[in-house]
Order: sequence, then C-alpha cells, then structure tokens
Amino acid sequence: MSLINKMLQDLDARGTPDGRGDAAGIRSVPERERGVSRALVFGGAAGLTAAAIALGWVYLKRPSVPPMLVNVASTPVPIPVPAPAAVVPAPVVAAPAAPVAATEPEPVFQAEEVAPAPATARPAELRRITEKAAKPAAAPVVKMAVPAASERIIDGKQVTAQQRVENEYRRALAQLQDGRVSDAMLALQQTLQLDPRHQGARETLVRLLLEAQRPDEAARQLQLSLALDPKQPAQAMMLARLQLDKANGGAAALDTLTRSLPYAADNGEYRAFLAGVLQREQRYREASEHYQLALQTAPDNSVWWMGLGIALQADNHPVQARQAFERAKGLQTLSPQLQAFVERKLVQLTAAAAK
Repeated sequence: MSLINKMLQDLDARGTPDGRGDAAGIRSVPERERGVSRALVFGGAAGLTAAAIALGWVYLKRPSVPPMLVNVASTPVPIPVPAPAAVVPAPVVAAPAAPVAATEPEPVFQAEEVAPAPATARPAELRRITEKAAKPAAAPVVKMAVPAASERIIDGKQVTAQQRVENEYRRALAQLQDGRVSDAMLALQQTLQLDPRHQGARETLVRLLLEAQRPDEAARQLQLSLALDPKQPAQAMMLARLQLDKANGGAAALDTLTRSLPYAADNGEYRAFLAGVLQREQRYREASEHYQLALQTAPDNSVWWMGLGIALQADNHPVQARQAFERAKGLQTLSPQLQAFVERKLVQLTAAAAK
C-alpha cells in the first residue's frame, strides 16, 4: 500500500470533520480501483512523484462561506432628535399672541410625550424639559457568542481543535499528492504539534524522513511517539532497527523492545525479532526462549527454526540444536544460501556427536 493510500485509510477511519480545510473532500479508493496490494506502513520506499501521478482520483474543493444573517428585530433604529436650541427668556406680554400654524409635525420620541411648557416657565425648567425630551432611548444589548478556548474562528466558522488537526493532516496529504514533499513534512510536523498522539501523521513523517536519508530524525520521532504510548510494537521494532545500525546500539534496541514487549505477547514477528537481538548480544538462553514462543504462532517458519538452532548450539545444547536445524532444512523454504548454512551446521553437529 502506498504512503498516500495509508493516509487516506486513516482519514476514512477517523471520519470527515465539519470544519474542513483546503484539502477537504479527499476520499479513498476501493480495492478494485487502487490496483495496489496492502503492505506494512514501513515497507519499501516508493516514488512519491509517481504515486501522485497514479492516484489521480484525489480532488479538492472549497466550501463556500455562508452569508451572514442580521437580526432586524434586534437592530436599533435611530430616532431623530432635534438639537436643543438656546433658550432666551421671553418678556411677559399682556395680550395673548396669535397662534402660529405649524409647518412641520413634531418628531415622535420613544420616551413619554412632554407637554409644551408654558410661556411663563423659567429658563432652567425649559432646559430640563428639553433635555428630557431629547434623551434617546437606550440601545438594546446584543450578546455575542464567544467561542470556547478549544475553538477558533476561521473564515467565519467555528473550528474545534480536532478539526484543525484533521485539516492540517489533509493539507499534508494534498501536498504529498502534488509532490511537494518538503511542504508535506512541515504540515505533518504542524499536525503533531497540535496533536502529538496523531499516529497517522507520525508514521507518515517517519516514512518520509527515512526516504530522505534522515534516520536520526526518524528515530527521534519514534522515540517521542513511544514515550507517549508504548503500546505500538511496529514502531518499537522500527526504532530498534534504527538503533542497531548504530555502534553499540544493541543495548538501546533491547531497551526499546523490552518496553513494548507486554503489548506484543502474541506477536510472533516481535518475539523472533527480539530473539535475534538477544542472540546478537550473546544472550542465547533468552533468545532460544523467545524463538520457541515465536514458533508457537508460526510452526512452519524455517528461518525461526534456524535461529533457534543457532541459539541452542551456542547455549551448549547440541541435540536440540540439531533437531531445530533438521526441521529448518526439512521445510524446504530457506533461500539457497541459508539452506547451505543449515547443512554445514548439521555436518558440524554430526561430527561433534561422533567423537
């Protein structure tokens, strides 16, 4: 399975978040459309550019921004208020003044109507009445929804922290699909900053680092992942392989495998790999024990029978070692080189027994 298909399956398992990023809309392809076989995430390196060309079924789409709705009922309407004019005390006139026809209607206020003040009112009273009439109504208080601490507003939409993580991961997938490996690696690192336990992003980043011949950075990423969650036997095996490539890295590899061993008790591959590392460190008795446990899960694995024979011979158990080598030879599944090696071991054990 290509690296991109692995990421797509991981996204299908997680589901599509509501707040999609620029790379939303990516879907995985059924098996009959892929034309590729499933493999481990850390399998052989494949050309990323060729994979991007072959997987032409990936498409991107941008969701449109929904229009904003305005609550007309809660929007305050401005009310015309005449500016208060300077009041000059009028002289007292004995004869009543002729009524003056009003040319414009009086403005209507939300406050209670105020009767016109008598002509004999004092200036202070006129000022008080005018200010009371001109005072505008209090504007309604509009409560705005405040996003939670784990949410952000992006393009007018509230996006949760988990949606941000998935959006960043999808962006990395889109960049990898376009052959922009460096940008994809940066997006994967950003995904891990948002969610250090995102295993899809972690495994993809490790794969890209190994393909870029950067094993030390890949090992650091695996160490960070196992420190957060040791229940990942596949990552423990990958880290142990990288550690074995270093000088005197056997002790570090054993420490890595031992930490995750409780979560791989029924994993024959894990047991056999641990047995091989123990054998390399000349801890033959422990190696033979783990080989036997591994063979309980796959009794016809000729390579593991050969490894058991080597451990038993080194631990001074020639009879049991010969039986293991004979079983490995009889299965007829070894490569020609290993088959010749087993035959030489049988000749040595037969000659030693004859003495």
